[in-house]
Amino acid sequence: MEVLSYLALRQGELVTREDLERDVWKGAVVGYDSITAAVIKLRKALTDDARQPRYIATIPKRGYRLIAAVRERVAEVGAERTLGAGGSASGPTASNASRSRWLLGALVMMLLLGLVVLSYQDKHAQDGNASTSSTPPSIVVLPFTNLTGDPDQASFVDGMTDDMITDLSRLSGLQVIAANTSFTYKDKQVQPQELKAELEVDFVLDGSVRRRGDVMRINARLVDAGSGFQKWAASFDRPTSQVFEVQDEVTDRIVEALALRISDQERERLAQRSTDNLKAYDAFLEGQALSKLGTIESNRQAQRAYLHAIELDPGYGRAYGALAFTMAVAFRRGWTDTPLEIMARALDLAKRGVALDDSIPQTHWALGYVYLMRKELEQAESAAMRSIAVAPNYADGYGLLALINNNLGRPEKAIEQINKGVQLNPYFTWDYPYNLGRAYYTLGRYEDAIAALEKALERNENAAPIKLFLIASYMRAGREGDAEWQAEELQMVNPEETISHTDKAIPIADPELKQAFLDDLRAAGLPD
Repeated sequence: MEVLSYLALRQGELVTREDLERDVWKGAVVGYDSITAAVIKLRKALTDDARQPRYIATIPKRGYRLIAAVRERVAEVGAERTLGAGGSASGPTASNASRSRWLLGALVMMLLLGLVVLSYQDKHAQDGNASTSSTPPSIVVLPFTNLTGDPDQASFVDGMTDDMITDLSRLSGLQVIAANTSFTYKDKQVQPQELKAELEVDFVLDGSVRRRGDVMRINARLVDAGSGFQKWAASFDRPTSQVFEVQDEVTDRIVEALALRISDQERERLAQRSTDNLKAYDAFLEGQALSKLGTIESNRQAQRAYLHAIELDPGYGRAYGALAFTMAVAFRRGWTDTPLEIMARALDLAKRGVALDDSIPQTHWALGYVYLMRKELEQAESAAMRSIAVAPNYADGYGLLALINNNLGRPEKAIEQINKGVQLNPYFTWDYPYNLGRAYYTLGRYEDAIAALEKALERNENAAPIKLFLIASYMRAGREGDAEWQAEELQMVNPEETISHTDKAIPIADPELKQAFLDDLRAAGLPD
């Protein structure tokens, strides 16, 4: 809002990034991506086209200019005036404060309407997604509330919620909303009927955890999302070491309450536990929290936490898989001086994880990701397929399959898998629009690719793969200035992202497709 107001008050003038940093962000340290994201959001709210702008024009390598006429209503005289360059008005002169106040009010109303429309479109427009069905029954597991009063226990409570989602996702007779979507409701008061309207779910599982030393109390309830009535509720006062037994019991109670039919194979998988060692579990959860931070230091700390979990429980298959994935991320981001050695180690760890625990989707997923980074795409696809065979509701499995098929040059198949993943994960992460944008790029639908990739960039301003394909799509769409600017920004934030590094890190199977992609990046100014 402040960016738009600032542009409007300098209508027709070139506004540099330095101007915005100084006057809007008040000199605070701000990355290039923050400014870019703000302009992207404004264009979407105003239904503006960066290639043929009606409101905000990009001046490559310099800044932005508001090119639309700006009108203000002055209450005291009831007159409408058009502001010219520099914000000067024809007619009686108003003070800057008055002009800002009335302009801000009008722009707020315009942006609110645009943002409401965008919010609706983001939630419902999924580019031909398969429609949801009322059968099998669907459920969302809300993050359990941490009643301990100790923020350090948050990872334990969140980990327990995530494990319950994983357990339920292994049931083919139940449709389970993904954890990424569930956790958007953390610490929010929301009624079951609201969740039914927003997520189209039939049931809601929620609860609370109070952990003090070696004792815990877990409250859980299953609610009919349509009526708001409880179908089942229970309290568990147990030693903390029995948290895994409580998770199993909750899953069993839900199966009974919903009268679900489960196969013998599903029962066997549910009976297997990742670990019975609470200290190993705590170390694993520490690694999970660190790995989400996405920095080189947090990546190394996460690796140490996973190694500690393995030391405490050498049979903890999921910890092996998580460590393998974290190493593969370090390889992808160029955070290692020994790339061949780290990927060989990651493959050994991922295979060990599956051998120790093939009953959960995460170990198969980690193996698939490691194979992908090693450019062994057929093996990657096989492992990813296994992850959704084990857990039919595992949204991340479909996301990984979409990424693999993009690298195999199968964009149509990638789009199908993205749509399935979005159905399970309505509040999807950046990976989904990123893969959609990649698929459109391969299909030659460059404007669609740009729209999807800009949406991905809004969700993660720091993901280099998004920017790489956005640069290439800009070039193909004839927007050379935008491509060059995006390439400069990428180099400023991620100087290791060069042509040679991208060639090694992005495993596109078709040599011609890969060369065309690299040529687009090179033409935009990305260095070799």
